[in-house]
Amino acid sequence: MTRTGRRLTGGAGRRRARPRRPEPLLALGLLLAAATLTGCSKDEPHHTLRVLASPELADVEPLLGDLEEDTGVELKLDYKATADLSGPLGTYDLAWPASDRSYLLRLQDSGTPAARPESTAIMRSPVVVGLAPAVADRLRRGVPGGRLSWADIADAAAEGSLRFGMPDPRRSDTGRAALVGVATAAAGTGGALRERDVSCDRLRGFRSGQTLTGASSRDLIDTYVRRQGAADALIAHESELLTLNAAGKLKRPLEIVHPEDGMVLSDFPLMLLDAGEHKAYRKVVDWLRRDDVQKKLMERTWRRPVSQDVPRPARLRAEIGNALSYPDRIAVVRRLMDDYGTPGSRAADHVVFLLDFSTSMRGRRMADLRAAFADLSGADPTATGKFARFYRGERLTVVRFAGRVLQERTVTVRGDGDLRALNSFVGKGGFGADTAVWSALGRGYEVASDSVADHPEQPLSIVLMTDGENNAGRTYGEFTRRHARLGAAARAVPTFPVHFGEADAGELRRAADATGGRMVDANSSSLSQAFKEIRGCR
Repeated sequence: MTRTGRRLTGGAGRRRARPRRPEPLLALGLLLAAATLTGCSKDEPHHTLRVLASPELADVEPLLGDLEEDTGVELKLDYKATADLSGPLGTYDLAWPASDRSYLLRLQDSGTPAARPESTAIMRSPVVVGLAPAVADRLRRGVPGGRLSWADIADAAAEGSLRFGMPDPRRSDTGRAALVGVATAAAGTGGALRERDVSCDRLRGFRSGQTLTGASSRDLIDTYVRRQGAADALIAHESELLTLNAAGKLKRPLEIVHPEDGMVLSDFPLMLLDAGEHKAYRKVVDWLRRDDVQKKLMERTWRRPVSQDVPRPARLRAEIGNALSYPDRIAVVRRLMDDYGTPGSRAADHVVFLLDFSTSMRGRRMADLRAAFADLSGADPTATGKFARFYRGERLTVVRFAGRVLQERTVTVRGDGDLRALNSFVGKGGFGADTAVWSALGRGYEVASDSVADHPEQPLSIVLMTDGENNAGRTYGEFTRRHARLGAAARAVPTFPVHFGEADAGELRRAADATGGRMVDANSSSLSQAFKEIRGCR
């Protein structure tokens, strides 16, 4: 009940204590007025709803006493929501996650769309980046206009100059929204992610910079407060980072960056799981969306109000900008999470490049090849270039071949010096007569066999680039027979041929199909673009 309601009821009691009794119609009128003003009657019992809630929502609990006092409905929040509300929900009346998107996609995938619950947005917050001020200044100096993007964050992570913390996307709404945002920006389509947009290498440079994680964003932030030297940035909801800055626990407040290429927006919906509690649910929703309550929620939690009529403080007036669309199929989200893997545990990749140095590659073709490697080493300033570049920790083997294998070099990227050495190896050296495509690929699988034996946990792939048909060394049939005798782990290594010039597209495609890879045609774009696609793998 409201405080007003209790005063009216008390007033009626004092009138009954007087010697002169009020007229029956007057008494009835007072009781009706009291019921109308309070929105609940003393005949309506106290009501308790059990809520499965995101751990982030612990900051709203101090306001729940007012909710109970005004509506007669008590919310008991159980802070253990997962990103898609998986697990038994039957013991809960409501759910209050940061987002209901993954849950609704899971329902859609189960073939039970009729089970979709009523859901009401309560407040909003975008997933953003909080950067250490010195790091933010350094990154801005390298970006025209100084407006940072997810591509800039990925580029800095890949080169080793940015370490960040992000919640685990498999368990956290916030982590999943962040991963969807980065992957959507990496795809560069401007729309919701599709399965073909999820590429196995496009986010690996970004992922290489992750040094902190947590089951929830609250866990992540608690860890960061204890270990502020372990990361230069946090990826979380805007509201959480503003709250962290205001708490006075940091050596220096983080600078909030709204990525230029868009953000995923969470709307913290209250969801009705038990349809029998609809009346109480509506009371709670109506109360939470009142302008005065929206103002209190904003002041306490730094989340943006859903009502446009609530004035906002300066820190919440920044435009959200491009709100990125969420995938419309759960399979896309699952593939994205599988591809990203366990934060901090996946080994860096090993890529074996087999590069044609036959005499037909002289001149412009070789210049294009060398430019493509320079782009992968960080020279490409475009968004796709920043997402597809070589990254710190990655192992790279380059085999130069013509009528036979000419030279071979392997480096593990630890800094710019390793990339310069690799580019120098590609940029210098002579050419040879003839083109031994299948002998070169055979050498690639010898390297692969040694690599999987020494580093079985390291993802490995082979990239074969040639501009001509095989006219020396092994035949395709000889290659396939030798390939069949390899161990299972080596046979599972995929080959991604780059078709260029007069190469035999049919044979290259057969090799890709036989090894689980995919052919990319550089004749229809450029070698640089083809290598970016190969970095996407699938």
